[in-house]
Formats: sequence, structure tokens, C-alpha cells
Amino acid sequence: MNKWMNKLAMAWLGLALACAWAMPAQAAEKLNVGKAVPEAFSFVPLDVGIRTGIFAKHGVDVNSIAFAGDAKLQQAMVAGSLDIALGSGPAMAFIAKGSPIKAVGALTGAPSLMTIVVKYDGPIHAVEDLKGKKVSVSTVGSLTYWLTTETSQREGWGNAGITVAPMGAMAPQVAALMRGDIDGVVTDIATALDLEARHQARIVIRFGDVIKDFHTNVIFATDALISKRPQAVKAFLAGWYETIAYMSSHKAETVKISADVMKKSDDISAKTYDVLMPIFSTDGKFNPTALTTLRKSYVDMKLLPSPPDMSKLIDPRFLPSR
Repeated sequence: MNKWMNKLAMAWLGLALACAWAMPAQAAEKLNVGKAVPEAFSFVPLDVGIRTGIFAKHGVDVNSIAFAGDAKLQQAMVAGSLDIALGSGPAMAFIAKGSPIKAVGALTGAPSLMTIVVKYDGPIHAVEDLKGKKVSVSTVGSLTYWLTTETSQREGWGNAGITVAPMGAMAPQVAALMRGDIDGVVTDIATALDLEARHQARIVIRFGDVIKDFHTNVIFATDALISKRPQAVKAFLAGWYETIAYMSSHKAETVKISADVMKKSDDISAKTYDVLMPIFSTDGKFNPTALTTLRKSYVDMKLLPSPPDMSKLIDPRFLPSR
């Protein structure tokens, strides 16, 4: 009897395996995901998630595309070239202007990522020395633009206290600083630390010390993706926040990947990791106080004539449940 039962069990097992092999594997969700800039540490989780297989584990096949600022990133979303975008909090104003996207998750908090650097041997040594000076940013309406004008306002100089020069990618900005065409550059902390180590520039402002409640970066999804493939949005966010958890407990692996992505030394990448890992959101939930600060920023930058209803700019339905 036992022998017969064993044969029957083996037969059923063989049938089950044959059925499993005959069933086609579920296709991965292919997503074009854009970064506002290629070198910022705040977007490194995308590369970590791809290289460690975390996104693949969640059934997401990510095609990463880097841009030269928020404006170009948003243009690509409107054109339908992207499904997901990693951009700045101020870029949420584009939604109020009619851009067919939503912010679906918080990415980072206080703007500890961003600094203003000046020439290492130049005459600028403190914030007050920036009055009347020219500082470069990525694009008009970007986070870098707002941080600079907000600094001018907080110093009592008004929006025009610092002349803002949108210049796109980082390399031309640094080159302009070295030539003396501009007096300062708004750049990420990794680039700032690298320039300091080379005695080319000095950090004069760390924005995270000035502005506490903020969403420096957020994750966007197109309305088309949300309506047609909501499971893809959910899968991407699950992969993203699992990647953040992985990075928090795997410093050495994260530093190695970030050094390669940002084209920085392991030492600079490790210092950047220490400064910035605490500002990453671990669950994607939006901070109401941070949203209030963002709401004000849109009017300050003249992106919008009046503060918008922030609830219409976000869609938190796809965040992982904790």
C-alpha cells in the first residue's frame, strides 16, 4: 500500500511540475525611470536597486535615464518618454500647472544634499558675502533655484539679492566658477566635498542646516501609468523602499555603487553616505509641515500665482503598507 501511495504521490508531483513548466513566467513591468540629474546621491538608490536585483525581485525592469535638471525631466514626462521620475519637491508645481503626473512618494526630507560652493582661494567666506553675487543653478523653477532665492530672502535681500544663473549640467557650472564667470555654484554634497578635497572650492552654505521641514526630492508617476498599470507603480515603490532599507544596513556595498555612479572616490562617497542616509524616507509618507513649506515655495519662485491645494498634487495610494 505504501509503495502504491508513493508512486501516486510521485505521479502527482511530476504532473504539477509539468504544469508549472508549461505556464509562461509573468513578464516584468518595464519602466522608463528618469533622474533629474545623473550624479546626485539622492538618486543612487535607483542604481542600487537595479544592481542588487531588488527591483527585479519585485517584477520591475528599470531603464534608467538621467537629465540635466528638473525642467527637462518634467518635459520628458509630459511627452510620455518616462513612466516614473525622481525629481525635486518644487517640481510638484508643474502638476498644478496641468502636468499629467502625480507625486506618489516622498524621497528625501531636509535639503542636506545641497550646498553652495565658492572658489577655494576666493574672497567669499560667509553667507553675507554672497549679497550681489552670481550663483549658478541647474534650471529655472528647480530646487537649486528655490534654495538660492530662499537664502536671499532669509538674509533680507529679497529675491534679487543673489543673481541666479541657470546653467544646466554640473560640469559647465564648475568650469564657470573656476574661470570666475560666476561667484558660486549650488551643487550636491558629494561634488562639494570632492571640490574641497581638491582645493578647488569651499562649502559656504549647507542648506540642510537652514531649512528643516522639507521634501527635497519626491517620486513622480505619470497619470497614464497610474491609470493603466497601477500595479507597476506599487511594485516600483516597493522596490524603492526595500532598496533604502538595504542601503541603511549595507554601507560598504552602497558606497561602492555610489562611487561608481557619482564618479567620486570611495572616501567621498562614504562621507556623502554618512551625511545623507538619514534624510531618506523609509516609507514614502508625505510630511504635512514639509508640504506647507513647499506650498509657499511655489509662490516665492513665481511658479504659481497662489498656493495650491497640495492634496491634489500627491497620490499616496501605492506606498507600501508597514
